[in-house]
Amino acid sequence: MEQGSAIPKSHVAVIGGGIIGATTALELVERGHRVTLLEPGTPGGPQAASYGNGAFLSPASVIPMSVPGLWRKVPGFLVDRNGPLSIAPLSLPRLAPWLLRFLLAGCTPARMRRIATALNALICDAPQRHADLAARIGRPDLIRRDGLLYAFPDRDAFAAEAGSWALRRDLGIAWQELDGPALRQLEPGLSPRYGFGVLVPSGGQCTDPGAYTAAIVAHAETLGLTRLTQRATGLEIRAGRIAGLVHEGGTLACDAVVLAAGVRSAMLAKQAGDRVPLEAERGYHVEIDAPTVTIGRPIMPSDGKMANTMVAGRLRASGQVELSSTDAAPNWNRAAVLLKHLKATYPELEIPAEVRRWQGNRPSTPDGLPVIGAASRCAGLIHAFGHGHVGLNAAPATARLVADLLEGRPPEVDPAPYRAARF
Repeated sequence: MEQGSAIPKSHVAVIGGGIIGATTALELVERGHRVTLLEPGTPGGPQAASYGNGAFLSPASVIPMSVPGLWRKVPGFLVDRNGPLSIAPLSLPRLAPWLLRFLLAGCTPARMRRIATALNALICDAPQRHADLAARIGRPDLIRRDGLLYAFPDRDAFAAEAGSWALRRDLGIAWQELDGPALRQLEPGLSPRYGFGVLVPSGGQCTDPGAYTAAIVAHAETLGLTRLTQRATGLEIRAGRIAGLVHEGGTLACDAVVLAAGVRSAMLAKQAGDRVPLEAERGYHVEIDAPTVTIGRPIMPSDGKMANTMVAGRLRASGQVELSSTDAAPNWNRAAVLLKHLKATYPELEIPAEVRRWQGNRPSTPDGLPVIGAASRCAGLIHAFGHGHVGLNAAPATARLVADLLEGRPPEVDPAPYRAARF
């Protein structure tokens, strides 16, 4: 089992104020460490991928993006800029090495199962972990556990994904099958074109990911967390060990560092001896205020591959995977695609003239697994980034794993599948 060098109660700098950095900072503060959180933006703000996600807390989110036979669809990804996954042609030369690793990662059933098993270890009990965390910070209202619904046009459409659902069953994920009438009794606003559904009763949602992240950080501050509104730019390493953190305003002396800076983490990881192939999976969401159709639980329509969730009273549709440059301007046609799917999924929904739009960058590795564990050549640095589509889901388990590694404790989750050295 990979473990970081044990440290006593000490000063830990956590880089990144998204959901991973926030939960890790709180875990460390609760264990008695002095913690400084570096985040140039507002914790829970729209600069973080965790702000705009689908808000699903889904034990079923174990199937990686890379699956057997995916390579056949690559030409379509290059041509169709509005499909669930698209690749910007101009970015293809730069993305080619990452894409090759991505296609190979899940190219056989055995490889896909290995990834799913590793993801399951981090998210199998995510709804309960989040319910416990929300209660600890005094905001139980931010987590709901009413199940998750996956809607299909018919049983044949579900059968097309039978392999993925069989793997979920093997990993202990239970679900209930619903026919058309039962589906509409549960969610009356759904289009009648959906004739089959799968309800995952153990699933849940966050009712406002941005407010949740902010509340975690605010609670940690009441316990002694220090916030530093600066962007980390480098590591100060002496004799192979962390001695401090360089940021835009100077240098912060510290005993350990947790790297949870999302898509910006690769540069700092490289300074610590780890070359991690990290790319931005650019995602989008649209939100409708005071929608004319509301839903009782998160819904994933199989044909749209978008997460539909009620977030702070708004109907949010999130999804899309766009592989392009991190700093490229948003392609708002992707948001229009989400709106089109929303209208098709809920025929009685009125689309207003003004719709909230958001674009963010999921930090993604080729194999869909996060990077969690001790840096290869720098004692005192723990990686905690690259969670892709499971950042919110996996945050509490990641925080506990990181804290255990820093303290030299035997972790409850084996960190071996997430080590940076796998690349």
